[in-house]
Amino acid sequence: MSAQSAAELMRNEDIGDVLVIGEDNRLVGILTDRDIVVRILAEGRDLQTPIADVCSRDLTTIGPDEPIRQAVNLMRERAIRRLPAVENGQVVGMLTLGDVALERDSRSTLADISAAPPKI
Repeated sequence: MSAQSAAELMRNEDIGDVLVIGEDNRLVGILTDRDIVVRILAEGRDLQTPIADVCSRDLTTIGPDEPIRQAVNLMRERAIRRLPAVENGQVVGMLTLGDVALERDSRSTLADISAAPPKI
């Protein structure tokens, strides 16, 4: 998939990231909207660049049955906003900073922003 296709998918689905899955159906990377700006546009790369060439590959994941506090600790320690849930090498979900905010304190500003409908 090209960076342009990924950007179009993000726009159409109102998402900020695309999971990059390898031939063996295992998670190999994540491409974020920020990656497109910083690693493609700012570097003057072609929008047809394959996302596998520019995605983040040093991934932190969590098991689907891990407690939310473990996820929060990982997100805090690694300064990440998205945490794929992986079981037996397969992606089974994605936990976001907004999800955590909604779960932990549904009245917080971050929870309000996360729960708001898109403004596209």
